Amino acid sequence: MEQILLLIIGVIALIAGIILGKFIFKKNTQQLIEAAEQKAQQIVTEAEAKAETIKKEKQLEAKEKFVQLKAENDREVSQRNQKLADSENRIRQKEQSLNQKDQNLERSIRENENLRKNLNEQIGIVNIKRSELEKYQEEHIKKLEKISQLSAEEAKAQLLEVLKKEASTQALSIQQEIIDDAKLKANKEARKVIIQTIQRVAAEQVIENAITVFNLESDEVKGSIIGREGRNIRAIEAATGVDLIVDDTPEAIVLSCFDPLRREIARLSLQRLVADGRIHPARIEEVVEKTKKQLEDRIMEIGERTVIELGIHGLHKDLIRLVGKMRFRSSYGQNLLMHSREVANLCGIMASELGLNTKLAKRAGLLHDIGKVPDEESEMSHALLGKKLAEKYGENPAVCNAIGAHHDEIEMEYVISPIVQACDAMSGARPGARREIMQQYLQRIKDLENLAIAYNGVEKAYAMQAGRELRVIVEADKVTDDQSDQLSFEIAQKIQNEMVYPGQIKVTVIREKRAVNVAR
Repeated sequence: MEQILLLIIGVIALIAGIILGKFIFKKNTQQLIEAAEQKAQQIVTEAEAKAETIKKEKQLEAKEKFVQLKAENDREVSQRNQKLADSENRIRQKEQSLNQKDQNLERSIRENENLRKNLNEQIGIVNIKRSELEKYQEEHIKKLEKISQLSAEEAKAQLLEVLKKEASTQALSIQQEIIDDAKLKANKEARKVIIQTIQRVAAEQVIENAITVFNLESDEVKGSIIGREGRNIRAIEAATGVDLIVDDTPEAIVLSCFDPLRREIARLSLQRLVADGRIHPARIEEVVEKTKKQLEDRIMEIGERTVIELGIHGLHKDLIRLVGKMRFRSSYGQNLLMHSREVANLCGIMASELGLNTKLAKRAGLLHDIGKVPDEESEMSHALLGKKLAEKYGENPAVCNAIGAHHDEIEMEYVISPIVQACDAMSGARPGARREIMQQYLQRIKDLENLAIAYNGVEKAYAMQAGRELRVIVEADKVTDDQSDQLSFEIAQKIQNEMVYPGQIKVTVIREKRAVNVAR
């Protein structure tokens, strides 16, 4: 019973707690609702105040914007009105100008009408006078025929015959004068063009030898290159066709061969062998073959670079290869590619001076010596062989003729042919270009100085600027100022009459008087 009583009391207490909790919750909830309503009312009040403030600010901004837009609109309207006023003024001025022109035109029409009437009157008078003149002329002709006992046709025929003879004689005289003048001017113009062409090309002096010196890091490598019983050096010579001279020269081996291409192959092969360190006959043959292939690629690269630098396009690849081979050929000690490039530049400049096709002239100048580097030996001269190669690869007929005729082996048919011949001579004849010309050049310098020293009163003579100027120093006691002028003229005339030289030589006579004393 106690337990049941306790249980009943617990249940009653629980119910009482629940009822009390509901009452407290309801009271708290009511307080929260009231607080929320107060907060909401406060927020609404603040929002209304803020909205009113924003409304006033926006109204002020709208008023300012309106005032600004109105000012801009007024300004635009003012500008538009000004433009309209300007346009009206221009139109008014044009109307006035047109009215003035109309008045002038009407005046001109009236004047032209008056002139036409006067002209018609003058024409009528002229016609009357012409008819009178014709009658007078007929009477005059009849009187002349009666006096000369010749008809008008016969007299006209005789007069024409006499005039023809006189005109023919005068024409022959004028023709001869024109021919002589043209020859004189042609020689002057040709010299002028050649001198200008030479002055515009800066040429290098290139002389190649028949040997190449291969430098070594030490003399110990010489033994490896020679090999046991000389088998390595014999293998190199057999593979390259180049003589190897191993002597007491420290750290150097001489490669001797007339063919620069073979020397280059031998030099590159030796360079690779020495760098690799493996030097034996089998390795030598392998390296030489690889070097030959690489050199072929280099030849094509040299040819392509050359034609690009000269601005030559559309050249056949076989001709490009021949141009590249020129780099490893020489003519009288002059590098063939350098010579051909120089001739091409000279031809281009000379053609431009004469108003001809510069690209065609450059093309002919570059290819004029391709007959010297054929893939197969031929008994033909290099000029004819070069012409044949150019025709084979579809070159212009003018280029082919210039190549074949630059040594006068065939007739020149185009204008650029003599240009190529002249430029070839200029490139080969300049001082220092070729070995045999070098000896002649030195001899000419010596003869030039000796010619001046032979005159009385000449103390010293020096050839300057590669023989293009001769400076003569005379003794002041033996030669006067007037005699210096005469001496300069005489030396120049003697050089012109007795010597053969390219270009021109300037003769300068120097006379000075020095008084020297020593104060002790």
